[in-house]
Amino acid sequence: MIMSFIFAWLFLPVAMFKVPGIPAYTKMSAACYGILIATFIFNPKRISSFKFSWVDIPMVLWCTSPFISSVVNDLGAYDGFSTTQVQIVTWGVPYFLGRIYLDSFAGLRQLAVGLFLGGLIYIPFCWYESRTFSSLHILVYGLNTGRDASQSIRYGGYRPQVFLEHGLMLGVWLMTACLMGITFWRTGVKRVLNQPIVLLLSFLLITFIIARSTGAYTLFLLGLVILFVAWQFRTAILLWILILGICWYLYLGVTGTFPNKQVIDTLSQTFDAERVASVKFRFDNEEILGARARENVMFGWGGFARNRVFDEYGKDISITDSLWIIVFGLQGAYGLATLTASILLPVISFCVRYPAKLWLRPMVAPAATLAVCITLYMFDSVLNAMVNPIFMLAAGGLATVSVKPKQATTAQINGQMAAIS
Repeated sequence: MIMSFIFAWLFLPVAMFKVPGIPAYTKMSAACYGILIATFIFNPKRISSFKFSWVDIPMVLWCTSPFISSVVNDLGAYDGFSTTQVQIVTWGVPYFLGRIYLDSFAGLRQLAVGLFLGGLIYIPFCWYESRTFSSLHILVYGLNTGRDASQSIRYGGYRPQVFLEHGLMLGVWLMTACLMGITFWRTGVKRVLNQPIVLLLSFLLITFIIARSTGAYTLFLLGLVILFVAWQFRTAILLWILILGICWYLYLGVTGTFPNKQVIDTLSQTFDAERVASVKFRFDNEEILGARARENVMFGWGGFARNRVFDEYGKDISITDSLWIIVFGLQGAYGLATLTASILLPVISFCVRYPAKLWLRPMVAPAATLAVCITLYMFDSVLNAMVNPIFMLAAGGLATVSVKPKQATTAQINGQMAAIS
């Protein structure tokens, strides 16, 4: 299951095929359909092993929120069912697969290993694109992902993308892989694929640097500090602060009280003008999109671009760069709250069940780093709209180990981690 998800994410094309009666066929829906069908045929006990829990409630509410928005806006039940199907495939199925497959610390560790190896696999492809200033996606598949060519040039070089939707998405992927590698090194792993982990991690960090993603750099440093404090001082206080900060930011965004100008002035003192201009552009668009969303604040405007802002000539003057503002406009405060809870509640329940004093245990450490990375992904969604189902896969696994009876996980926590091979 892990190999299928990671292979689909890393190597299938960024393409969409519309099939009547089901959501659009994409790289990740292909993985979801394939894994579900294989599970029903070859391992149906996995399906029957699922037990609904309180931690699953936000995901159910989030997956059904498009139907409510469609009905409230008189768009019809058919539109509601169609958009709900898309939501289920994009978010619900990866979460469900994580719940039934990554149901132990061993399973979450295997996912962490897969993420680290996935980062290593991408090293030569990133170096090739950065060196040749060319797109492997166009070279292999003959398809353009729709990215503006100007966004590929950063800091005097070419920002690689490989087979992902955007260079920003690649940066977050490599950031996650680097944090996983550091976690394995910190918990005593010496060799990976019969090679010294320090050597492989060094190459991965260099590749992460040439990814030229300022946002991913910031997320990486933040994640590293959170893990260092947790490991050294046995407290997850910084992770809790980040979670509260995300929720506070979203509250300010929904109410329209976020101090955009003050934040831009502060950033101008640290970052270059190009990066600050990019953040300002996002804030400006969020301001007009937020005003539009607040006209129908509870359940949003539904589909058909009714959440966008147009001038008197019918021209769209708004750009939706952030996942949170898209959700706020489409499904309102209800949808935004359920999405946030779907992503962060598994992390919160994990941190309550397994405090930071356990995060250096070999079996717990990968799961704890996954919890940090999921939170960093939610933080990234404040500024970007990079939907990555693999984080929901991890969230499903965290939810499972968080609600399992205590005696079912004690042996794993006290166990020793085998070498990666």
